[in-house]
Amino acid sequence: MKTVRVLLALPGLAALAWGVVLFAEYALPLRPDVFGTVGWIIGGPIVNDAVIAPLTAVLGVVLSRLLPPHWRTPVIAGTVITAALAILAFPLLWRPYGTPPMPGLHDGNPALGLALTTATVWLAVVLTALRPRAIPPTTRDAPPITQEAVPITRDAPPVTRDTPPATPTDPPGTRADPPGTPADRPGS
Repeated sequence: MKTVRVLLALPGLAALAWGVVLFAEYALPLRPDVFGTVGWIIGGPIVNDAVIAPLTAVLGVVLSRLLPPHWRTPVIAGTVITAALAILAFPLLWRPYGTPPMPGLHDGNPALGLALTTATVWLAVVLTALRPRAIPPTTRDAPPITQEAVPITRDAPPVTRDTPPATPTDPPGTRADPPGTPADRPGS
């Protein structure tokens, strides 16, 4: 298992080392714009961890308390996706050319793109919450419904390893008679 972890970590460490090499090529010799870049590299995660992630978490907790159960998961997922979209769109919304130019990136309107993408996410949230449920939600006072589950009745004897399984035609809570009983003999 350790070998697998090491093999999975090696490409990540190689990418990290390559990023350090590329940043060193960009940053050395030091110039004033390098300090702005370092501010973005260090400030972005700090703003995310100190502001955006806690606000998203608090909003998720508040929504989970206020919304009905079938709306909770889609709305919380939509909230997290919206926060991630806002983080990604922030550099282009902050200033027109906040990122290095890429073909097609600056041709569009970033505010309109963010609005359309966010609208699509929330349309998916609403459609997901309104869709009919194929499986009823489980409750805490009943065991989960599975194919192997034995029906629970108050007056049925306990099921042991020696007890043959019930047949599909038996009413719930009854057991099949062992082979060789009078019910199995012809003419009975």
